[in-house]
Amino acid sequence: MIPPASTSQAEAFGRLLDPANRADPYAPAAELRALGPVHRTPLGLRLLTRHADCAAVLQNSAWSHAAEAAQLHPSVPDEDATREMPTSFLWMDPPDHTRLRTLVSKAFVPRMVTRLRPRIEALAESLVDNALAAGDFDLVQEIAYPLPLTVVCELMGIPAQAHPDVQRWAQDLARGFDPDPLMTPEAHAARSAAARDFMAYLRGLVDERKSDPRDDLLTALSQVEDRGDVLTELELLSTCLTTVVAGHETTVNLVGSGLLALMRNPDQLALLRARPELIPSAVDELLRYEPPVQLTTRAATRPMTLAGDEFAPGDGVVVLINSGNRDEAVFDDPDRLDVTRYHDRTPAPARHLAFSLGIHYCLGAPLAQLEMRVLLEVLLRKVSDLEPLTDTPPYKPNLVVRGLAALPTRFTA
Repeated sequence: MIPPASTSQAEAFGRLLDPANRADPYAPAAELRALGPVHRTPLGLRLLTRHADCAAVLQNSAWSHAAEAAQLHPSVPDEDATREMPTSFLWMDPPDHTRLRTLVSKAFVPRMVTRLRPRIEALAESLVDNALAAGDFDLVQEIAYPLPLTVVCELMGIPAQAHPDVQRWAQDLARGFDPDPLMTPEAHAARSAAARDFMAYLRGLVDERKSDPRDDLLTALSQVEDRGDVLTELELLSTCLTTVVAGHETTVNLVGSGLLALMRNPDQLALLRARPELIPSAVDELLRYEPPVQLTTRAATRPMTLAGDEFAPGDGVVVLINSGNRDEAVFDDPDRLDVTRYHDRTPAPARHLAFSLGIHYCLGAPLAQLEMRVLLEVLLRKVSDLEPLTDTPPYKPNLVVRGLAALPTRFTA
């Protein structure tokens, strides 16, 4: 059995949770990884730090994802959980997970996502041109948010005038993924209001689509019942909400953190300029280096042994993605950004965990990768110098969905 947490374990875990350390959560994660593969936590869950164990849990459907609401959000009564935290298939197991995910998945297969490339290119061109004209600007608000937000809202069928509200609601919901004990009363209230208001807004759009169908995902989902599938109103609304929030909030953080990492590693940025064929592998390396989702949870559904520790049914674990992605046991020089890491290496490096693995592998991964690739292509073609205007940009307080709050930047044509 794993021993009780030592003082050093407790201190490292405290630093990991502390919002003051959002700029570098990897140092306390490395401390925990060095101290052992499994740790007890005050959350009542055990923490996994090593890539092999994290991957084993994510790939094994015997580790359930359905308990995350109860694990991290005990303050929400069970009867209110699906409305307070409307996450649809994110926190489900088969067969419900399979049924709801299948309804959305057709819009995100690579073939369908590729059709979006011209629109993504046009958006990226416009946003970069605006940034160049401004000179100094906030990269998070002027590029990282509008690119994926616009794409997913257009895919869903949400009109442009509602995008500011959607952005605000999504930010409050993303903050709400953090464990309840780490959230302020104001953050709790904002999460509740965002869920209520966003669901009400989507209900109005669904009603419109039933009488005025359009070529968008909202119409397709609202007509599911007509094809013989069973989809309750709550399932429909929460699936739409989940698709919009998950379809852009994580990409916002990939763009912001990824571009900051490249600006802080000018040799890697120069390598991309010299070898643009590295862009796809560079996106994977940025996801490994700065995963937008830092952790997730699972619960055992049967007795299991992991990293020498015994788990009974219902025992929960925190999969520390940011630690697994920098595990020196599987990645050479893991704290170094290397845009060639995933490019034609033999043997191939271990898969990063940024999109999860197994049945909960990120549905929007192809879209997020395409958006980042296109943005890098446009930047390398149009911008000669990318310069952060501060060494200490502010981060959101979020623990789970981690990202920059702002990134003052200067582009040079």
